[in-house]
Amino acid sequence: MQRLSDAHWERIREHFPEEHHPDDRPGRKPVPAREVLDAVLWVLNTGAQWHMLPQCYPNYKTVHRRFQQWCRQEILRGILTDLANDLREQGALDERESYIDATFAFAKGGGAEVGPTKRGKGTKILAIVDRHGLPLSVSTHAANHHEVTLVQLSFDFYMLEAKPEYLIGDRAYDSDGLDAQLAEQHGVALIAPHRRNRKKRKTQDGRSLRRYARRWLVERFFAWMQWKRRLLTRWEYYAENFLGFVQLAALTILLRRI
Repeated sequence: MQRLSDAHWERIREHFPEEHHPDDRPGRKPVPAREVLDAVLWVLNTGAQWHMLPQCYPNYKTVHRRFQQWCRQEILRGILTDLANDLREQGALDERESYIDATFAFAKGGGAEVGPTKRGKGTKILAIVDRHGLPLSVSTHAANHHEVTLVQLSFDFYMLEAKPEYLIGDRAYDSDGLDAQLAEQHGVALIAPHRRNRKKRKTQDGRSLRRYARRWLVERFFAWMQWKRRLLTRWEYYAENFLGFVQLAALTILLRRI
């Protein structure tokens, strides 16, 4: 999605604040939010640096400034929540059986929420998707945190009021403490295969583990996200700016279902 269609823009335009300057004020006129958003989408898709914006888009300094404002004001997060709830009402989104996973993005520029790993310093992109592979939560965290410790944080970015009945993850989420925590605080049953080196007794039922066969849905979601080249390597110093790109990529996925 290089540019928004008219229908998609009409669906989300109310969320984007426009800049207003007095008519008698000298200097450039305010740039419409749609033109700024199209420019940000170009950066997201190509992975290019801000100053490489083609001349058909607004000045890159204006685009970067407005994008930072949207990130600080959590504009994109609000749009995601709105779209996700609309899709749920239409029956296009089903949170009852959801899937969780994370992917790694190298961080070349440093900054907040960057952690060292054996692969190098980077950031984790954590996502929860529904049974159709549509995002229910996207968040970013320092890469040196184990995924078990990030599950609760991912629910802070959850877009729906209704929590999933089942949350399916891989062996990285095999934790009895996490199982109990999710069941007590959210009423969510965590399904994850046991680690091969597990010494405690098994707690997972083989019948519920059949749902694990559909975990490819979250892997497909990350494949969709990685078509956005700006997400492959984190160049943003500020964590909220990189999170904004992740949220915008998830937004383009939800807009396909509108």
